[in-house]
Amino acid sequence: MPSPFPGMNPYLERESIWKDFHDSFLMFIRNRLVPQVRPNYVVKLGEYLFIHEPAADQRFLAGHGDVSLSHSNGNRAEAGSTVAVLSPMKIVIPSVDIEEHVLLEIRDREEMNLVTIIEMLSPSNKKPGADREQYLAKRALLLRSDAHFVEIDLLRGWPKMPMKPDQHCDYCVMVSRVEHRPEAGIWPLELRSTLPTIPIPLRGPDLDISLDLQSILHETYDLAGYGYHLYRGIPSPPLHADDATWAAAMIAT
Repeated sequence: MPSPFPGMNPYLERESIWKDFHDSFLMFIRNRLVPQVRPNYVVKLGEYLFIHEPAADQRFLAGHGDVSLSHSNGNRAEAGSTVAVLSPMKIVIPSVDIEEHVLLEIRDREEMNLVTIIEMLSPSNKKPGADREQYLAKRALLLRSDAHFVEIDLLRGWPKMPMKPDQHCDYCVMVSRVEHRPEAGIWPLELRSTLPTIPIPLRGPDLDISLDLQSILHETYDLAGYGYHLYRGIPSPPLHADDATWAAAMIAT
């Protein structure tokens, strides 16, 4: 059963669903890529980590340092002697939350050099703060590298990635080819837009391959069984009134 929406399904954007959808969607992209790129290329899962340390008022105290003196009259000490015993020092241990973020890498088979990165954005990439800054720094390095870069943004929430001119749209897909930088191809999309079929560049003389994002979304939706549990809440962020009415009609059919 395909998703009832013609483009992105806004119910998939809820944070309780997103991680599962994000990773599943990338796996289905990989399944589409491999038959098109072998035997000259391999498609690998890559990952990087966001490390979240709690604020000072959220850290817990495991104890405190203490040095005490005790008296021992055992056989190993002379009677009346005083032995200094150093108690263990207690420390504050901050709980650390580690978030794994998955992406796709296309590498050439012979040297395993990086050819193309496919990144699908998550809330950690987009929410203002340290994680976004970390991602933007990584993105800037990729855009100066000799690897092609594909960025898929299927989240309406939070500011879009920086580009000129700014794009005022619900979703966005970008393909940055090494030979065309700083220019890049972009597909600005609205809620009711069909997701595009995009080119995935490889190394010359090999031609581009294609990726039908809409059919991949339908396949992911169907095989993950989202239709059986997805519609118990409302989309997040909430839809505008007219879009909310339209979305309710889509899932009622």
